[in-house]
Amino acid sequence: MSRSPDPHLPEPHSIRRHLVLIGFMAAGKSVVGRSYAARAGLPFVDTDELVVERHGSIADLFTARGERYFREVEARTVAAALESPVPAVISLGGGAVLDSGTQQLLAGTTVVFLDTDLATVLPRISRSGHRPMLAPDPVRRWQELATARRPVYESLADITIDTRGLTVPAIIDRLTSVLTKGED
Repeated sequence: MSRSPDPHLPEPHSIRRHLVLIGFMAAGKSVVGRSYAARAGLPFVDTDELVVERHGSIADLFTARGERYFREVEARTVAAALESPVPAVISLGGGAVLDSGTQQLLAGTTVVFLDTDLATVLPRISRSGHRPMLAPDPVRRWQELATARRPVYESLADITIDTRGLTVPAIIDRLTSVLTKGED
């Protein structure tokens, strides 16, 4: 097997479980996951992107079919990604962890909670376009969702990284440190 592109990261063949990133909407799961996977020489899977590729925009799914239908599609997409035998870095949508089947599948992975706060994500939410879960009041809705979901994220996480004030490279360095040295 080839060595990891970054000598500070574990070799790809030494990673035997999926590394799954969870966290709040706009926490940076996709950008961190994609960057970490590239540095580690691992495949990257963004389950939100898979939903969009197969079913169209998430906002359109919400409008046309409702949240329940979206969650069913999301759960099937996440299950397919988590059941793949090839270890990968996988980014889940913010609400994907609410599904009990997803929670059970996560037990066989390494789960990383990218923790953040409203001040950090507000600029991202403001420029990212329509997010149906945040309508009609994005700030209030984000806070409500964060309050409701935080205990779920915390209970599922093997590793928690506080991303407030950190750049993507700094988050990856912290994650690498935790994974290679067992620090937290």
